[in-house]
Amino acid sequence: MKKSYLLLISLTYAAILGALAMAFLYAPTEKTMGDVQRIFYFHVPSAWASFVAFGVVAFGSILFLKTGNTKWDILAKSSAEVGILFLTIVLITGPLWAKPVWNVYWTWDARLTTSFILWLIFIAYLMLRSYVSDKERGARFAAVFGIIGFLDVPIVYMSIRWWRTLHPSPVVGGGDGSGLATPMLQTLLFSVGAFTLLFITLLIMRNRSALLANQIEFLKNQNFR
Repeated sequence: MKKSYLLLISLTYAAILGALAMAFLYAPTEKTMGDVQRIFYFHVPSAWASFVAFGVVAFGSILFLKTGNTKWDILAKSSAEVGILFLTIVLITGPLWAKPVWNVYWTWDARLTTSFILWLIFIAYLMLRSYVSDKERGARFAAVFGIIGFLDVPIVYMSIRWWRTLHPSPVVGGGDGSGLATPMLQTLLFSVGAFTLLFITLLIMRNRSALLANQIEFLKNQNFR
């Protein structure tokens, strides 16, 4: 297990370095936006990773409500924490990209607003767990909240298709006029893969830590009885 764990970390490290190299050295400079467009190769994969993370929250929450097994609740909580990390990266890189292009860091358009709401939902998810005194009851409340909160993910994804928005239209699968030059598409896909690997690694690390903490708490409670 230890060797496979170290291998996963090594692969993740190499993949992120590869994504950086492709973003800055392989992908061509975008004609209109210039070098600032290279944020795209980290902004979009971070959004993807956060969507996957919140999907895992919903999956773990459903299984926890169905089975009552604490391991699924721990998985859901761990994934929410990692998802918030990636979505925070999205909310930071977005304005950094927007300022040179739109001449404003933030505007309340559909994609930005729904993304910010998604971030607030899962911040509230973690706060709910902290403020409910009954741990088991709080876990069940949080599970329901996490499942409902995930419904904002498809809204975020579809927002630039459903509403007119300042945010750019989809560059992949967006219909006529969409698309990327081959080196750009290759860089994007590699970065998505690298960030997915990073998500898996961080989730495993956080989940293992949370499981150990739960075991320690259980043993402490046993000793006090």
